[in-house]
Amino acid sequence: MLVQAEDLRNTCIQLLGKAGVPAKHTQECTDVLVEADLEGTGSHGVMRLPIYLSAIERGQIDPAAQVRVEETGPGTATINGGNALGQVVGMTAMTTAIRKAREVGIASVTACHSNHFGAAAYYTHMAARASLVGICTTNSPPAIPAWGGREAYLGTNPLAIAFPTASGDPLSIDLSMSVVARGKIIQAVRSNQPIPLGWAIDKEGRETTDAKAALAGAMLPLGGAKGFALALAIEILSAVLSGSAFGPHVNSILEQDTNPANVGHWFVVIDISRFLPLATFLAQLDELLAGLRGTNLADGYITLRMPGERRAGLRRQQLVEGINLPAETIQALNFWANRLAVQPLAAR
Repeated sequence: MLVQAEDLRNTCIQLLGKAGVPAKHTQECTDVLVEADLEGTGSHGVMRLPIYLSAIERGQIDPAAQVRVEETGPGTATINGGNALGQVVGMTAMTTAIRKAREVGIASVTACHSNHFGAAAYYTHMAARASLVGICTTNSPPAIPAWGGREAYLGTNPLAIAFPTASGDPLSIDLSMSVVARGKIIQAVRSNQPIPLGWAIDKEGRETTDAKAALAGAMLPLGGAKGFALALAIEILSAVLSGSAFGPHVNSILEQDTNPANVGHWFVVIDISRFLPLATFLAQLDELLAGLRGTNLADGYITLRMPGERRAGLRRQQLVEGINLPAETIQALNFWANRLAVQPLAAR
């Protein structure tokens, strides 16, 4: 079903406002969620909003929390999210990292007492569109077992890196350390669809195509033992370094829990101009990407795409034609619209 981006944005802002989120924060959270749907990353888009609203209603997320920034050095800072919406914490942290990187060249910022913050690429794109390199990681509730184990222990723990390009669209790498993002399993449960074999295991450690069994079990790491190792590194950088909850101590907002999630994030921003002129970097990157696109195609392929190209193209298309949302997502948003006395979202 198609929804205009501005209509979706207005609905999200109104729902968050009625739930007690301050106006500035409703804008920030909405921007991150709608941008994910525009880029076709529905697992991290507005389908998450009903989950946030439920967590706010039962007291697991503080809608009006004050986010505190502590400057710990010329290029470093720590963020205490105060159990605010993760998008609010993420925006504060990346804005701080960008400011500090402009001042000293490289900045590193950690955040604790946060929540699910949406698509990590949103924050790295903030840096890339400011002609900087952005790096971002986060931990999450247990989803991946230790390599050879069957119990979920580490989160899916995405890593996002974005670089500015001459075209203006970031070269954008954003991947979870599981075979797929856990949000895709949630989507499959909501639409009562099976999942492909190789995505997850059930609680007995057997590979499964049953989405519900997968949620009760564990996600398989990307690339086997290598994905597990990277997930562990990201858990340390996001959670241990920031003083956040880690492993099984991270609470899930998908459950009927009232204990804060205490998710941790890590942000790094690099000022390219401290190493070489920006124009030189952009020209060399263009040459690198052109060379890759000019290599011979493997059988079955008709083009070569660089990371982020598909998302950027879909974003432009959906800004004009409307965002394609599952009926289940629209129904969930309108359930809350009726509950909070907000005009329901219209779709066609």
